Amino acid sequence: MRELAGKCVMVVGLGVTGRSLACYLATRGARLVLTDRRSDLDASGLPAAEVSLGPEDRAWLDGVDLVVASPGVPRDSLLLREAIAARIPVVSEIELASDALAGPIVAITGTNGKSTVTVLLGEILKRAGMRPFVGGNLGTPLIDAVGGAHDVAVVEVSSYQLEWIEKFRPFIAIHLNLSDDHFDRYRGLDDYGAAKARIFENQDANDWAILNRDDPNIWKLCERIKARVVSFGMSATSLTPAIRPDGARLIFDKGRERTAIDSNALRLSGRHNLSNAMAAAAAALLLGVNPSLIERTFADFKGLPHRVEFVRQRDGVAYVDDSKGTNVGAVVEALAAVSAPVILIAGGLDKGGDYAPLRAPFKEKVKSAILIGAAREQMRAALAGAAPITCVEKLADAVRHAATIAAAGDTVLLSPACSSFDQFKDYAERGRIFQELVRAL
Repeated sequence: MRELAGKCVMVVGLGVTGRSLACYLATRGARLVLTDRRSDLDASGLPAAEVSLGPEDRAWLDGVDLVVASPGVPRDSLLLREAIAARIPVVSEIELASDALAGPIVAITGTNGKSTVTVLLGEILKRAGMRPFVGGNLGTPLIDAVGGAHDVAVVEVSSYQLEWIEKFRPFIAIHLNLSDDHFDRYRGLDDYGAAKARIFENQDANDWAILNRDDPNIWKLCERIKARVVSFGMSATSLTPAIRPDGARLIFDKGRERTAIDSNALRLSGRHNLSNAMAAAAAALLLGVNPSLIERTFADFKGLPHRVEFVRQRDGVAYVDDSKGTNVGAVVEALAAVSAPVILIAGGLDKGGDYAPLRAPFKEKVKSAILIGAAREQMRAALAGAAPITCVEKLADAVRHAATIAAAGDTVLLSPACSSFDQFKDYAERGRIFQELVRAL
C-alpha cells in the first residue's frame, strides 16, 4: 500500500471523485493541496487543506509529493504537465483505490454498455450472497470502497481514469466495444483505444480478460494480453473459453466444461443488451456463481434509466428515451433495438466523431430525423439524403414536432449521438426532461 502519511498530496479537480479523494487522503494522514479551475467552487465540507481555485498556477506544485488527477481533468492540464516535467508522480483515483483494496476487482470498460454490465454483474453477485462494491465511473468512486465490507469490487472504468494508472490490476477486465467518442479529448480512435486498452496492462496469467470477439478493435488486443482470454459475441467460434448465443441459451464453453444459461429470461431488449448480458454472465461464472442465479437476475433486471427506456405509448406511438446514447455507436444499437418506422431526435454538443455510420441505419429505419442543439447543422450536412431532416433548437420543439408527424406504429426515439452540455447539465437531465415533455403531450 502506498505510504501517504506526512506526504503532501495534490488533488486536481474537486468534483464528486475529487471530494472523495480528499476525505480518503485526510484519513491517511496526508497534507492536502486541493485545486480546481472553477474559481466559484463551493469548498465547504472539504477536509482541512490548502485550497487553490481558478486558473492553474505552477507555484501550487511547490512541495507536492504526489498528484492525484480526477477523471474530468484533461491531460493537457498545466498542473499535470508541470508535475510530469518535475518528476512528481501523477496517478488516478482508481490507481490509489486499487492499491488499498484487499479483494478482487472486476473492471469494465468500453464505449457503450459499461454501466449496464457493471450494475447487472453487481446484482448477480448480490443474489449469489456476495457483498460487491458497485461503482466507479457510473457513480460512487472506487476510493469509497476502501475499508468497506466488500468481497469484490465491480467497477466501471473510463478511458480518463485509465490514463494515469501505474499498477492498477483487475482480476477480471472486460472490454465491451470501441467506437468514435471523446474526440474532443483524444486525437482519434487509436489514441482513445490505447487509453481503454490500459485496463489489461498489469494483468498476468492468473487474471482473466473478457473481450468482444465481434469488434475487430477489441479482438486485436489478444496479441498482447497476458491474462487468460474469454471471448463473447454473437458470432460462432471454435476458440475456448468463450460464451455465445445458441437459440434460447447462452453457452459458456471452457473446453471440457460447458454451462448453459436460459437467455429467454433476459428482460432487456436489443442485440447490444444480449452482448452485455454475455459479458456479465461470463464474469459471474468465472467468480463461481451458479447459472440459475444468473437466470433469475436476468429475469428481474429492468436496465438503467435513459438507455433505450420505454416511456409511454400515445395514440399507437411508442416513445423511447435513450439520452445516454451520446455517440454514434450507441445510436446504431438503439435504432437496431426499436421498431421501425422511427422518428429520431438527435443532436446536442458535438464530440468530434464521424456521423457517417448513421447513414445506413437512417435509410433502413428512420422515417424522419429531428436535430437539435449546437451540432444540428453539422449533423444535417453529414446525413443529408439519408432521411428527411428537420432542425429545431430545443428539445421541447423536437418533441412537439415528433408528436405532430408521428402515426400509429411509429417509434419516437431520443438518441442524441452527442453530449448534452450545450443545453443540459448532463444526459440524465436531458432524459428526464424528455420524459416530462412526452408525458405532458
